[in-house]
Amino acid sequence: MTKILIIKLGYSETLDAAIGRFPSLGDVLRTTPILGALREKYPCSHITWLVDAHAEALLDKNPLIDQVIVWDNFVPFQLMREKYDVLINLEKIPGVCALADMIDAWVKYGFRFESVNGTYHAYERGLDFIEYIEDKKKTSSPKGFWQQVLVEMIGVQWKGQEYIIGYRPGTVERYDIGINFEVGSKWPNKALPMDMWRTLERTMLESGYSVSWQEGRRDLREYMDWLNSCWVIISNDSLGLHLAQAFKKKVIGVFGPTNPQEIYFYGESRSIISKSKCNCMPCYGPKCSTGLECMRDIDLSEVMTAANNMLNECRVK
Repeated sequence: MTKILIIKLGYSETLDAAIGRFPSLGDVLRTTPILGALREKYPCSHITWLVDAHAEALLDKNPLIDQVIVWDNFVPFQLMREKYDVLINLEKIPGVCALADMIDAWVKYGFRFESVNGTYHAYERGLDFIEYIEDKKKTSSPKGFWQQVLVEMIGVQWKGQEYIIGYRPGTVERYDIGINFEVGSKWPNKALPMDMWRTLERTMLESGYSVSWQEGRRDLREYMDWLNSCWVIISNDSLGLHLAQAFKKKVIGVFGPTNPQEIYFYGESRSIISKSKCNCMPCYGPKCSTGLECMRDIDLSEVMTAANNMLNECRVK
């Protein structure tokens, strides 16, 4: 049996330069396509995933994970004494990279510690990550989908491997449209302005649709239950956009400062990009540095048309 350890706490964006103090739940979920690829490459395997407590609910009861370890002060000592066949470190925090270097494993993928300058670099089987990050800095248009880079890193063919989540919501569809308006504190620039959400809501209600505003903002399981209660989710580029796809929802994502071309959209999901004339898109900045606010140039009529089409398909089925 192949013993595999995945280190993905969520503190650093795997394929972005950002490192933060709070876990990116979306980044943890977007890593789950690697599970199917690992089972394909190592059919007889035992997979352990090290994660931050805030993201544990995203991995709970995942059918492809044999063990979830929640990070605490004692876990590093355990891992340094345990042996693995395969280690995949997807955190760029220098201390975590140093821990990955000290873990006994035959094969290592992802990020390692760079002792010369005290930062991160990559194992040979993670150099594509460094190239992706550098390419993104230079062109804002990296090659390949985010999930694809992860899957191909371990030598498995990209086949559109899906997000895998173990939680099963206890809700059924009650609302036509769900408004997923909140973004994480790390990227406030990705949010559609609230007055535009209100305008969109009025148009939907006038069209006879039932509308629900985002729920479960302090409870992840309640949040997942809410997502599942809607036929169509309209979302900023945030955790909800990816979770909704994991639950096979019809999703409309609105984008300005980030690039939807790096995201593989599953099923009947689609993106709507700002029509702003500013040449800084996508800037990937947490705040707008120009004052042009590209999210204000999202065409709400285009969003509404997409929602109409999706809901008509639901009713036909």
